[in-house]
Amino acid sequence: MDSNGVEKQSVVLDDHVAHKEGLGTTHEAAERGHAATDRYGHSLIQFDPVAERRLRWKIDFYIVPTVALLYLFCFIDRANIGNARLAGLERDLKLEGYDYNSLLSTFYISYIIFEIPSNMACKWVGPGWYIPAISLGFGICSICTAFVDNIHSASGVRFLLGMFEAGMMPGIAYYLSRWYRRSELAFRLSLYIVMAPLAGAFGGLLASAILKLSHFGSLHEWRMIFAIEGIITCGLSLVGFLTLTDRPATARWLSQEEKDLAIARVKSERVGTTEVLDKLDGKKLMAGILNPNTIATSFIFLLNNITVQGLAFFAPTIVKTIYPEASIISQQLHTVPPYVVGAFFTVAFPFLSWRFDKRLIFFIMSAPLMMAGYIMFLASENPQVRYGATFLTASGAFAFGALCNAHVSANVISDTARSAAIGTDVMLGNVGGLISTWSFLPFDGPNYHIGNGLNLATASTTLLVSILLLFWMLGDNRRREKKDVDAILAGLSSKQVQDLDWRNPAFRWRP
Repeated sequence: MDSNGVEKQSVVLDDHVAHKEGLGTTHEAAERGHAATDRYGHSLIQFDPVAERRLRWKIDFYIVPTVALLYLFCFIDRANIGNARLAGLERDLKLEGYDYNSLLSTFYISYIIFEIPSNMACKWVGPGWYIPAISLGFGICSICTAFVDNIHSASGVRFLLGMFEAGMMPGIAYYLSRWYRRSELAFRLSLYIVMAPLAGAFGGLLASAILKLSHFGSLHEWRMIFAIEGIITCGLSLVGFLTLTDRPATARWLSQEEKDLAIARVKSERVGTTEVLDKLDGKKLMAGILNPNTIATSFIFLLNNITVQGLAFFAPTIVKTIYPEASIISQQLHTVPPYVVGAFFTVAFPFLSWRFDKRLIFFIMSAPLMMAGYIMFLASENPQVRYGATFLTASGAFAFGALCNAHVSANVISDTARSAAIGTDVMLGNVGGLISTWSFLPFDGPNYHIGNGLNLATASTTLLVSILLLFWMLGDNRRREKKDVDAILAGLSSKQVQDLDWRNPAFRWRP
């Protein structure tokens, strides 16, 4: 028996049971042209939980660490401008008035424009090549930022940075959806999205360490931050080219039995699907974008990103207003603890989501934490109270990245629709990022009543929209239960049934 013997035996035994009951096998379910569900959405194959668990651990080990590290430095390369601001960026580039806000906005303009096209390109090229390639691109952009000398060159580099980074969050989310079941996805997404708050913590520590250097080549102060962190990103992207593989069928580290099981698992949750990776199709593309759940969830993510990106860019500035007498390095270090607490909740809520196979309830639980934090900001000028408020805000805000992407992924059927839905979610989310760059304005400091009031309003709206979406999904599921699936699907070809996607009467929303 080889190293995969246990898994093989488990799957073969399960296939035998499946054949006996007329359910098919994992190999048949994995093959192109074979559906893994009946027309009512019920799985046609039984899975051995032991074999599934071992396969899941293997995928976790080979896939998640690489994409998590790439996303960590993606977020660091985006947010380190906040650390650079404390280290003299505005002074050296002669930024005045709203110049800093304009510089931040440039990034989001390209980020939003290229969001959906980038995710389509990721599907077309293949994530195994595309994700490391764009990582190399934004690593180079970060290095180039170290050599800018005015707002115009800085804005040009930030525009290119946004173009390359546009594909990272939706691309990785789409990539992981090729490997994991619906219930498993939110937690796996959290394992890389947790890098956003950790980037806030680690980025502050790394920036503090870099600033202790007297120079890096001919570079000094804030320029060293961009150069060193960009070089690290480029190195990690080269590792990504070697370790990432497009899909289960091309994974050299899976046996054929494991590949069949990995494909059949994903197929078994997609109503009427005969192939996991369908070709790009206009109808399915629009099914992902115009899905009511996608639109509502993307709006929630837009609201959330006003808070998340605002924290990334302005946390050092906010801490500076709380502790104005502290040294620059001390101010950098004070940004770390709130992010660490936020990172805990970023993983904790999606982990519970995995166990309960629910997502919207955690939207509803997270929003009040943000509301409480911003109420504290607005109601008190005490530095300790305000610093405590940053912990509450981070605790509620960061989990939405994993939960929103998992939620739109769980509520479409085809691979193309899933790619489009995730791209739409992140695109609208980054409209919130663009808004965040104008939420903390110079004239509003040091208390930032406008910025904090805006974030209180977005958190409150998030709570309201999440509750309404939950009731709508449950109500629509009850309406779908009353429909005659056979009568509606009668006379439709297999392709026509697949083109229905979430409009298929056998499909059920997964809140």
